Amino acid sequence: MRIGLLGTGPWADMAHAPALRLHEELDFAGVWGRRPEAAEELARRHGTRAYGDLDALLADVDAVAIALPPEVQADLAVRAARAGCHLLLDKPLAATVAQGRAVVAAAAEARVASVVFFTARFQAASEAWITEQGATGGWFTARAQWLGAVFGGDSPFADSPWRREKGALWDVGPHALSVLLPVLGDVRHVSAAAPGPGDTVHLVLDHAGGASSTLTLSLTAPPAAAGAAVELRGRTGVTLLPEEDEGPVPALLRAADALLSAADGGEPHPCDASFGLRVTEILAEAEALLTAGRR
Repeated sequence: MRIGLLGTGPWADMAHAPALRLHEELDFAGVWGRRPEAAEELARRHGTRAYGDLDALLADVDAVAIALPPEVQADLAVRAARAGCHLLLDKPLAATVAQGRAVVAAAAEARVASVVFFTARFQAASEAWITEQGATGGWFTARAQWLGAVFGGDSPFADSPWRREKGALWDVGPHALSVLLPVLGDVRHVSAAAPGPGDTVHLVLDHAGGASSTLTLSLTAPPAAAGAAVELRGRTGVTLLPEEDEGPVPALLRAADALLSAADGGEPHPCDASFGLRVTEILAEAEALLTAGRR
């Protein structure tokens, strides 16, 4: 499958481009970016071609990987789907529910496959744990903490405008939801949402399976406090999401495998655009509660 990359930022350079280059069943055909000089530089480093014209790239490939801010990704995903390209997308799917619905509709109409890269869902140990706990069932409550120090250290994402605008809710919130939803079931409603220090938010979720969960999300935690943890408590006891030391490239290789399988007539992956839309809807519900609470 010939695949192109849309985006030239740090995530495209450190994760997407290496994975597309290394995957044995993908032909990394080229890269397009909003800054042509950045596209040229990324293409040079990763042994591919820079495209100055997005439509020319879409015409030359079977699929695209998108590493761009959510509001940009959504519009380009619609455009790529209408050009007949399968979609390897990043989280969050979109910046608004309307944008997310447009992506889902465009993919369905064009009959193209989609996979949204929720990192934990493509890391081997994490995904095995999620599958096991979903099959076990009987969970009473869950606690998830996703704490980053993006704005307080030397993170390559510190200058990301969309992260500064949308904060932890939209950046790391999707990670937490991608772990909790397949284990506890869909969110019936966001029971509470409260701000904490910096961009920290605290959520309480009511799940269709009968369990409740609490989420603490931040990009402004002290570096020594950063990290992710998920704890489940239920009839079989207590279990913790295993710690992962696997980087993003192996996980992205598995996400590409999932896209290839779905594009080849296999079942849609659980992390397709429809799942990405559901996560976007939950984030939007939480954001509305937070906004209302500040008035």
